[in-house]
Amino acid sequence: MNNNNTLENSFNASYEELNFVEKAWINYFNLFESEAIATAVIAFLMHEIVYFGRCIPFFIADYIPSFAKYKLQPAKVNTAKEQWTCLKSVLTSHFLIELPLIFGFHPVATFFGMEITTVPFPHWQTMCYQIALFFVMEDTFHYWFHRLLHYGPFYRYIHKQHHEYSAPFGLAAEYAHPLEVLILGTGTIGGPLLWVSITRNLHLITVFIWISLRLFQAIDAHSGYDFPWSLRHFLPFWAGAEHHDYHHMAFVNCFSTSFRWWDHLMGTDLKYKAYRQKREEQADELKAAATSGSTTASSSGSKKSN
Repeated sequence: MNNNNTLENSFNASYEELNFVEKAWINYFNLFESEAIATAVIAFLMHEIVYFGRCIPFFIADYIPSFAKYKLQPAKVNTAKEQWTCLKSVLTSHFLIELPLIFGFHPVATFFGMEITTVPFPHWQTMCYQIALFFVMEDTFHYWFHRLLHYGPFYRYIHKQHHEYSAPFGLAAEYAHPLEVLILGTGTIGGPLLWVSITRNLHLITVFIWISLRLFQAIDAHSGYDFPWSLRHFLPFWAGAEHHDYHHMAFVNCFSTSFRWWDHLMGTDLKYKAYRQKREEQADELKAAATSGSTTASSSGSKKSN
C-alpha cells in the first residue's frame, strides 16, 4: 500500500476545521492506494474539463449573430471539417503526450518537496503571489522559445502546424506538434517546479489553479474574439486575443502569451502597432463619414420641411 495521505500526516488542523473543498480533497486522495495515481487522475480530468469547458462558450458564440461584431477576423470562417481535424489532433496529443507526462509529474514534484495532500490549503495571499510569479516566468519562457520556433527549420518542421489556422479559435490553443507541446509546456510546469525546488513552499492545489488560469489565458488568446469585457480592456499590459490574433494572421510579431512587455521591450510589436493604428484610423474615418452623412441628411430634411 503506497498511500501517504492519512489523517496523521496530511492534517495540520482537525477535520472539523477544514472547509468543504479541503475535506473533499483529502477524502478523494484516501480513495486511492497510490497517491501518484490519484494525482495523475485528478490532474488529467481537471485539464480536460477546464480546456474543453473553456472552449465551449467560444464555440457557441460563433452561432450567435450579435457576437459577430466582436470577431477579430470576421471574413475568415473555420469550417466544421477544420475544427474536427483540430479536435482529433488535440485529443491525440492529450492522451498520447500529455497524459504520460502527467503520470510522471508526481514523483518529480514530491522529489522537490511539493505538498500534495496537506490540509488546510495555503493562505490565498500565498497562492496569489505564487501564481502571479508563475505567469511572469511562463511569459518570459514562452516569449523567447516561441521566437526560436519561428526560426527557419524550427518553424518549418515544428511550429508550422500551430499556424495552420491563420484565424485561430479556442480549440486550437493546444493544436501543435508534439515537440512544441513539450517545449512550450515546459514553461507552464517548469516555473512551479523551479520555485518549489528552491523554496520548498508550494502546494499542488496552487499548481492546479495556476494551470487552470493558464488554460483560460491560452484559449482566450486563440478565441478570435475581443469582447468589451475582455481582460485587456482593464489591464493594458495584458495581451489577450487582440494581440495574439495578429500573430496568427501575420505570422510575425507578438510572441508573448500573457503580457505585452517583452514584445514592447524587444520591438517585436512594431508591425502590430502599425496595423492597429491603421485600423483605428479607418474606424475613425468611417465614424466621421457616418456622422457627416447623418448630419447632411438631417439638414436636407429640415430644408424640405421649411
